[in-house]
Amino acid sequence: MALSDDQLERYARHIILKEIGGVGQQALLDASVAVIGAGGIGSPVIQYLAAAGVGRLRLIDDDVVDLSNLQRQTLFALDDIGRPKVEAAADRVAAINPDVMVEAVRDRIDGSNAQQLLAGTDAIIDGCDNFATRLAVSDASVALRIPLVSAAVGQFDGQLATWRGWEADQPCYRCLVGEDPARDEVSCAEQGVLGAITGIMGSLGAAEIVRVITGYGDDVAGRLLLVDALAFRFRTIKVSKDPACRCAL
Repeated sequence: MALSDDQLERYARHIILKEIGGVGQQALLDASVAVIGAGGIGSPVIQYLAAAGVGRLRLIDDDVVDLSNLQRQTLFALDDIGRPKVEAAADRVAAINPDVMVEAVRDRIDGSNAQQLLAGTDAIIDGCDNFATRLAVSDASVALRIPLVSAAVGQFDGQLATWRGWEADQPCYRCLVGEDPARDEVSCAEQGVLGAITGIMGSLGAAEIVRVITGYGDDVAGRLLLVDALAFRFRTIKVSKDPACRCAL
């Protein structure tokens, strides 16, 4: 399907990149991406994927906008307080790019519904705030064979990786954290978070989704990017597949 004149102008900066080009832009327009969480990480993810022309965004979040969200969740404004995040996000996407269709799913994803909510997508990006959800999403991505980009933040730090655990030589998210991570879950409300670090990790996550869809650059699946804003340091480590993990059995 040929790009229209408006689309050629809108996406010109992608199209002139030899690693993306018109074929890659068409792949973005044809793609369906599930976004888990419309919060601090999800805000830039949604904005940049909408701007990039990803044709279909399935936004999954059960929360409503709160005043305390506005320090880092740049998708929302004062008028959105009290509204479901997925509904407010859908309005923002419509204002950014009419090429993008949004499925607003106001639900909490867990082990009982993850496969149903994620089926039919080409890629998943998870920016949620708890391990139970992350593990459920990881299991569903392996079962459905859908690439998963996982982004997380702490106070001044972030992590990002792409997982394809169904492949023989590739780890999944469980290979990194184990079956039941031995750590207390601490929320942003309890420990604080630098607002801009959520923007950094969400933007990097959006870039990885574009990589997954268009295939630009190196294949980085199974490599974990660690961002330390206090030390002004980025580093990458290789994650090995755990032979005892359920994705390897």
